[in-house]
Amino acid sequence: MTQTPPQIVIQSKDLDLTFQTNDGPVHALKGVSLDIHQGDFVSFIGPSGCGKTTFLRAMAALEQPTGGQLTVNGVSPDEARQQRAYGYVFQAAGLYPWRTIAGNIRLPLEIMGFSKSDAVARIEKVLKLVDLEGFGKKFPWQLSGGMQQRASIARALAFDADILLMDEPFGALDEIVRDHLNEQLLALWARTGKTIGFVTHSIPEAVYLSTKIVVMSPRPGRITDVIDSPLPKDRPLDIRDSPEFIALAHRVREGLRAGHDQ
Repeated sequence: MTQTPPQIVIQSKDLDLTFQTNDGPVHALKGVSLDIHQGDFVSFIGPSGCGKTTFLRAMAALEQPTGGQLTVNGVSPDEARQQRAYGYVFQAAGLYPWRTIAGNIRLPLEIMGFSKSDAVARIEKVLKLVDLEGFGKKFPWQLSGGMQQRASIARALAFDADILLMDEPFGALDEIVRDHLNEQLLALWARTGKTIGFVTHSIPEAVYLSTKIVVMSPRPGRITDVIDSPLPKDRPLDIRDSPEFIALAHRVREGLRAGHDQ
C-alpha cells in the first residue's frame, strides 16, 4: 500500500522580489523555487541581506513579489492571510506593555471577532502549550526575555493556524535560554503537527530544529542548497554531538561558503 505524499502547503516558483530605493533597485530574491509540505519544519539560513526574512514576509503577505508565483494553501498569501492560514512570530516579542500576557494573546482574537468565552479557552490552551500556565495575569516586564518570546509564540498560535512563520525568534537570547526554547519548540511542533517556516543565522539551531534546511546566498537572494535532514524527529540536545549532526552542519557550512563565493 503506497502512502500519499504530504500536501504542499507553501510553493514558490521562480520568485523574484525587487525593492525600489533612492539608490536604485535592490534585488532581494531571484528565481526562488521551493515546496514546503504539510508538517515540515523548514529553516532558512544565510548571511545578512540574503533575502530569507524577505521570503518569509512574502509568504505572510507583508512583502509583494515582483515576479514568479507564490501560494499558501493553494491561494495567494493575501488570501491565505484572510483565511487565517498562518501565525507570524517576529524577531522581537512585540508585546504591549500595558496589556497582560493574556491580554496580548487576546488581541488577534479580538480583531478576528472571537467570542469572549472562546478567547478565554484558547488563551488557556496556548499558555499551556508554551509552558506559561499561571502567567496570564502578569505584564511583559515581569517576564524574562525567553518567557516573553514564548508569549509571542502563544499569541501566534491562539487562532490555531496550521502554519507558523518565525523570523529569528530566539536571535537576541543567550545560548542557554535559546537551547531550552529550541527544545520546547520541537516539543510544541511534535504535539501540534504544524508546518513551520523558521529564519535563523545559527547553523546548530537550523540543524537541530529542521526536517529541511534551505541555504540561501547573498543578494540577490537565491537558494543554493535544500537539505532534507536524516535526523530522527525525537532529538535530545546531545544529538548535536553525534556524527550525523556534525556532518549535516558541515554540509550547511559548505553551502553557505559556496553561496558566498558565487
